[in-house]
Amino acid sequence: MSMMQQPLLISSLIEHAIVNHPNAEIVSRQVEGGIFKYTYGQAAKRAKQVANALTQKLGIQQGDRIGTLAWNTYRHYELYFGISGIGAITHTINPRLFPEQIIYIINHAADRFIFIDLTFLPLLEAVASHISKVEGIVVLTDKAHMPASSKLTNLLCYEELIADASTEYTWPALDENADAALCYTSGTTGNPKGVMYTHRSTVLHAMAAAQYNALNITPDTILLPVVPMFHVNAWGTPYAATMMGAKLVLPAHGMDGASLYELINGEQANLLLGVPTVWLGLLNYLDSINAKLDSVKNVVVGGSAAPLSMIKAFQEKHDAFLIHAWGMTELSPLGTVNSMTRNMAALPLEQRYHAQLKQGRPVYGVEIKIVDDNGTELARDGKAFGRLLVRGPWVVDSYYLNEDKKSFVDGWFDTGDVATIDSENTMQIVDRSKDVIKSGGEWISSIDLENAAVGHPALKECCVIGVYHPKWDERPLLLAIKKEGAEVTEAEVINYLSDKVAKWQLPDAVVFVPDLPHTATGKLLKTGVRETYKNYLVENGKA
Repeated sequence: MSMMQQPLLISSLIEHAIVNHPNAEIVSRQVEGGIFKYTYGQAAKRAKQVANALTQKLGIQQGDRIGTLAWNTYRHYELYFGISGIGAITHTINPRLFPEQIIYIINHAADRFIFIDLTFLPLLEAVASHISKVEGIVVLTDKAHMPASSKLTNLLCYEELIADASTEYTWPALDENADAALCYTSGTTGNPKGVMYTHRSTVLHAMAAAQYNALNITPDTILLPVVPMFHVNAWGTPYAATMMGAKLVLPAHGMDGASLYELINGEQANLLLGVPTVWLGLLNYLDSINAKLDSVKNVVVGGSAAPLSMIKAFQEKHDAFLIHAWGMTELSPLGTVNSMTRNMAALPLEQRYHAQLKQGRPVYGVEIKIVDDNGTELARDGKAFGRLLVRGPWVVDSYYLNEDKKSFVDGWFDTGDVATIDSENTMQIVDRSKDVIKSGGEWISSIDLENAAVGHPALKECCVIGVYHPKWDERPLLLAIKKEGAEVTEAEVINYLSDKVAKWQLPDAVVFVPDLPHTATGKLLKTGVRETYKNYLVENGKA
């Protein structure tokens, strides 16, 4: 006897929701203002209206790429299912990228249409002349809030587009290995690289994310993903929540402490997900009004490491357990999760806090190992550290339309991170093999910054390192050697860079130095420099 071969499709998630938990809630802040509430059953009908509008009005075919520039909202949620469900590809675009990178990924993906929130209209207007192959822009709003634009032609209103479309739609029986969603990573030098997720990989990732020893998403979960839906599909949580019937709370652009507390308290959210910068803002706000998060049980942190003080604050002030998770765009993104274990629960509190600093154990489906420079696997003793390699059914095996294979080694993906793994298979990131800076959960390429800065006519050589910042975790510091006889100020260097990189990627400070250390092969040796300047911003009042 054989087993049925039922394809794992994203459309099957929303169909499961219709039958099994049609009345479970989705709550969304709106960009136009106010809070919008409906159910999975109602969302499914609107996703089918999206599917009909795409196919019948816009002529979208299977395999076409559709870009989104949008916050975590109910309309963006509908697009996740309406686009991928018909066999097209949901291409989420990170608005925090530099305009040149946004131009590159829209053109590289060959997006036919872009669905955009009102907030990001100026961003798209600024690059309009460089994305001429985009056939139309659909603004995610209603007629009353529809803007005018002299730079963007073929501007369509989302609510008008889907208003007369049928709520009945039969999802096509796609191959589960068909392309479904596309994200570009900003964690590399040069142009961003595309990672194409399949229906199969996305559904398997949702199953893994919902596991008890992962994010533990159940029908009783009230999930608030502050991690953006344009950032690795909000860590896959819209799919996992739909699968499990969890109440989904979407914050849109309201990521400040006051706005988040309003949603958390109002909807009694018990599972939060986001980067440390967001949680620092929330904790500071709660302190300022002397409030407690009564409903929250777990706070998941990814993107950057959470400091010990944050782990303690959530536990001691709000009775909430902080869970480190680690992953990458290339991993869909979930790789490891440091959820509570029996051994961890038995530890004295201070010891448990330090255990929580680690990035955790692989969820089922992901394998990890560390290797030395020769590719030899190293011991899982918590002491040896080496290059972190991963593999699994939702791990990338090649970049989209890219022949670069440097990151793929004998069926494993080289993450570019350096880590330790202990005897319980708990992983901890200890360094990065690439000199990439993580600021507030976003990547900044030190090499790109160095290359831009050294173009200044007064500078001979430049070195960019990530140094400690109490809010953003890391911020770039530029060390520069002046050319002989040249004079230039810190302000002049930063002003020179202002039109070459995104504003948030600009260095927080410039330090002029007489020389810089190099390796035997002539490369910048940053290890000692990082140690010397690690607290520079704090010590000099620039943080």
